[in-house]
Amino acid sequence: MSVIANTPYFSVIFTSTRTDGDHGYDEMAKRMVELAEQQSVFLGVESARENVGITVSYWADLESIKNWKANTEHLTAQKIGRKFWYDSFKVRILKVERDYGI
Repeated sequence: MSVIANTPYFSVIFTSTRTDGDHGYDEMAKRMVELAEQQSVFLGVESARENVGITVSYWADLESIKNWKANTEHLTAQKIGRKFWYDSFKVRILKVERDYGI
């Protein structure tokens, strides 16, 4: 689980339903995490999948989310995803004012 020390920060929640078959999905998903981790404003990621996949990425600010969306490799992954990997998806961007846990 990601540990983020300072609030506020921003999250991108990506939920999806997948098509049948891998079609290179697992390899690209790993690459996207590696690429995101290279961004100085990337704070972490959490992901789970059963019938619906949920990936939550954490970012320092809204500008960094805009830059991530416009990243060339990420744009390629988005295009392939629309064509081969997803029956449906939704993106939600939110500001986290407070978090806590044990």
